[in-house]
Amino acid sequence: MARPEPAVPASLLIYGGGWLGQAVARAVLARGGHVIATSRDAGRRARLAEAGITPLDPTDAAAVQTAVAGASAILVTAPPEAGGCPGASDLIPALAASGSWPDWIGYVSSTAVYGDRDGGWVFEDDALNAASLEGARRVRAEQDWLDAGQGMGLTVQVFRLPGLYGPGRSAIERLRDGTARLVRKPGQVFNRVHVDDVVSGLFASMARPRPGAAYNLTDDEPCAAETVTAWTAERLGLPRPPEVDWTDPSVSEGMRRFYLDSKRISNARAKAELGWCPRYPSYREGLEMLIANADRGPGQTETTGT
Repeated sequence: MARPEPAVPASLLIYGGGWLGQAVARAVLARGGHVIATSRDAGRRARLAEAGITPLDPTDAAAVQTAVAGASAILVTAPPEAGGCPGASDLIPALAASGSWPDWIGYVSSTAVYGDRDGGWVFEDDALNAASLEGARRVRAEQDWLDAGQGMGLTVQVFRLPGLYGPGRSAIERLRDGTARLVRKPGQVFNRVHVDDVVSGLFASMARPRPGAAYNLTDDEPCAAETVTAWTAERLGLPRPPEVDWTDPSVSEGMRRFYLDSKRISNARAKAELGWCPRYPSYREGLEMLIANADRGPGQTETTGT
């Protein structure tokens, strides 16, 4: 199957101008598109503007409706809250009021919706069985968006991501600043995905939208977190960090919740339907690229709570 040409929306509205949202925005801008991104923080909105991204305060309902009316595509990256998906709360009424039908709407979810599978393989049509509050909120947010798509005739699709890494957010930074640990939980495995592969997966979906579809965007090689940390330490010529059990107090609460799940995530549907393949099929290729370009990263730590 020939890989589809990247689809560049003329105007992309991103609800959630954080790390992933900004990565998508940069890729769209580089291809000549226009991007609006939301943030409730005035300082972040100023930084978005400096990067060439039109900032939007999501509490300004009139401005949101105007942005929705002019968007050819909408991407929701903001995480759900106790009351549900803030993007759904703000955007669905705006879509109804403006009578707009964007060509593509993508909701970024998490593989946490599947819960623990004791190391087994998971596919998009498997039953959702979230084991965490975050995962349960993701399940609800997915359904809210899919229901809106079906009820309003919108082209909504869902993207489930595992641990996300990229420039400034990987084991490299933790090893270099001394905060890395070899966290042990026998039998625990999971996938990860480089941020660039998420961006290319979203573009592939824009080229081949399928209303109501869900896609796992992951790498090809699920493995234990300690394997990645140990490999990276050896590659950098650094000593292995201390070994700790996943229940040790030095392991953050967010990371501990992450270790509740063990599963292998299939990306076969995204490959078959979208013609997508990860540029970085395992952590090795992704981290090699990051090591080669480490001086370009902002020095943050990997986000794995997905």
